[in-house]
Amino acid sequence: MMRSVPTSRRVLPLALLVSLALAGCTLRSVREAPIVDKSRPPAGAPSTAPATAAAAPPAPPAARTATDGTYVVQRGDTLYSIAVAFGQDYRDLARWNRLDDPSKLAVGQTLRVVPPEGESAGVVVGVVAVNPSAATETRPLEPTPLPAPPPAAAPTPPPAATASPAPKAQEPTTPKPAPTDSGLLWQWPAAGKVIEPFAEGRNKGIGIGGAEGDPVLAAGDGEVVYSGNGLRGYGNLVIIKHSDDFISAYGHNRQILVKQGQTVRRGQKIAEMGKTDTTMPKLHFEIRHRGKPVDTLRLLTPR
Repeated sequence: MMRSVPTSRRVLPLALLVSLALAGCTLRSVREAPIVDKSRPPAGAPSTAPATAAAAPPAPPAARTATDGTYVVQRGDTLYSIAVAFGQDYRDLARWNRLDDPSKLAVGQTLRVVPPEGESAGVVVGVVAVNPSAATETRPLEPTPLPAPPPAAAPTPPPAATASPAPKAQEPTTPKPAPTDSGLLWQWPAAGKVIEPFAEGRNKGIGIGGAEGDPVLAAGDGEVVYSGNGLRGYGNLVIIKHSDDFISAYGHNRQILVKQGQTVRRGQKIAEMGKTDTTMPKLHFEIRHRGKPVDTLRLLTPR
């Protein structure tokens, strides 16, 4: 009789960055540990389905939303993808929810996805430390001078009873600026035209057109914290960490020319434009500030 060999537990690589990376995406990495679905019978139990019926493919997880700071685990979720979706560090989630084995989650399980009262969450920018020799230049923000007090009004005689006060002119409103970091200079990552603009809630970055093989350049100095195709919808993807607050992402590449842990310089060629996970050659480019996508056109140098 042949004895079955128990399958060893798969170990998740700490160097894998999915912080980015990118909210609302489900990882396809074969090295991620699956969620334990307690709604299905254990292995070896008799099945109630007909022997000829084909197993239906698992449905992708619905949009992740939290109620009162908690989230209900869905089929296809992992602790990494949940942490990315809510801009948290997976290690914080494991601590807040007292998970002895973060690789084992159950469908329907409730997880806290915001810090407990009195505790602040760490910024999600990756699990690989930036090379100290490639430290990003930083400078303190210039202090904003206080406005001068208005001059005292000269005394005037009281207006006549029939006079009406002049209407006050409405001050023009200034749009709220995008977050910036005084130590970062952002370069265009490709030479083509913008064919897909940033749209909050619909498009997390911009699409830059071009031809297959066109160079894709690093938008700033930093370290490659992800290089692969494990995020659905992004194709061959590169993620660069620029500082504790900023990362950039480059998707749909035909070929990736850098590897995880590599230090890159602003303007360095990191990939070739392609159309992986899309229908036409283009570069999907994102800049994220503390995990939240920002309008890249307001940060890139004018051209």
